Formats: sequence, C-alpha cells, structure tokens
Amino acid sequence: MHWFYVENGQIDEHTITITGSDVNHIKNVLRMQKGEKLVICDGQGTDYYCSIAEFSKDKVITNILEMNDTETELHSNIYLFQGLPKKDKMELIIQKAVELGVHEVIPVSMKRCVAKIEDKKKEQKKLERWQTIATSAAKQSGRGIIPKVKGVMSFEDALQKAKELECAIVPYEQAEGMAESKKLIETACKKKSIGVFIGPEGGFDDAEIQKAIEAGFSTFSLGKRILRTETAGLTILSILMFQIETDNE
Repeated sequence: MHWFYVENGQIDEHTITITGSDVNHIKNVLRMQKGEKLVICDGQGTDYYCSIAEFSKDKVITNILEMNDTETELHSNIYLFQGLPKKDKMELIIQKAVELGVHEVIPVSMKRCVAKIEDKKKEQKKLERWQTIATSAAKQSGRGIIPKVKGVMSFEDALQKAKELECAIVPYEQAEGMAESKKLIETACKKKSIGVFIGPEGGFDDAEIQKAIEAGFSTFSLGKRILRTETAGLTILSILMFQIETDNE
C-alpha cells in the first residue's frame, strides 16, 4: 500500500486532501483510481487508512476509513548529535539515520571539524537540503513522523540540549570494555530519550570528552576498530534500534 504525508490542515473529520507534487504522482505515475486504498500519515505519529474519493486538477480527496497510531516508530526517541563531517557525508548520515529510526538530527560544530558553515545563507540552504533528504527517507521507510534536522549547534549548546534527555552516550575509541558497553546500551534502551554524540573525522578533542563526562554522559566502545564518522553513528543507531525493538516485542 502506498504512503503519503500531509499537514494537519489537510485533515478534516472524515476526509483528507492531498495537494502538491503527490497529486501528479498519484494520478500520472501510480495511475491510481477512485476506490483504491492508501495510507496517509500526519507526520506526528498517526496513520490514516483511506480510499480515494475524488480527483481534481490539483487535489486528491480521500475518505478516512480507519486511523491508528503508527507502528513504525521506536519506543525511545533517539537524538543524533553529529559532528559536522566534510563534503556531502552529512546527507548520507541523515538519510540512513532516518531509516534507522532517529527522532532528530543535530549537526554540531566541534573543535576538530574540518567542515565549517559560517555563512548564514549557506547554512539555511544546507538545512533545507538536509530536511528534504530526511523527509524523503521518512517516506521511503514508512516512518510515522518526519524527523527534524536542526540548525548547527556549538558543542556547548549541544551538551545543554542533551542534558534535557534521559541519557546521553558517546562512542569513544579510547573507551574499553565491551561487556560494560553492552550493559550501557541495554540500560539506555529502556529510556524514553537517548542522545548519541558522534565526533567528526578528527574525532573528539580530549577537552570535549571531559566536558561530556562532567555533564553526566557515558562513554563506551564500539569495538577494536576505528570507525569513520559516517560509520560510527549508523553503527550505534543500528544497535539501539535492534535492542529497543527486541525489548518491546
């Protein structure tokens, strides 16, 4: 069954109106007909099972048959604090993080970041591009929400935001003990909100790790190998996703 996303303003008591580029996709690409069923998501965690009632030039009117809480969201909200990587690596990280169930992506400017975004206009364009990628990945993977990509934060501001969460964890190449790491992940997955900090290509500065520990965050190991920044985040997100879904079967 095909999935589409709408804003709350497009949802009435008994009908949902689809507008924009999805209209052409439904009519001319999918060639759907009146009476065919589809799933419409409000991007806030509710799925509407609908049937097509009417076509017009720029709208598709659907009748709501049933509505349910989405079944594709994790029971814990994961916030990815990603050190700014070089070039277009952030696009890959956002796309895959959304597929793996991340709730929010926060780009973070860290001491060893090679990439810098100092021009506000360039930053806004990048944010729009990143959010488009997140939206597309959410649609492709059947997410119940569209994760937000936030503006670039300083490391200090990111620490403050993470303090609002139930726990925050930091994969760190100098951390030791896989048994302790396993226990940490199992404990984290029982929390409602989890912050995950990932360093840039150059890794975390020692002072940043110290600040994170002083803020109450836990460091842990992802194994004996040194992972690239675009690999480390996706690795821990995969582990968290598996553990959370296993715990809630």
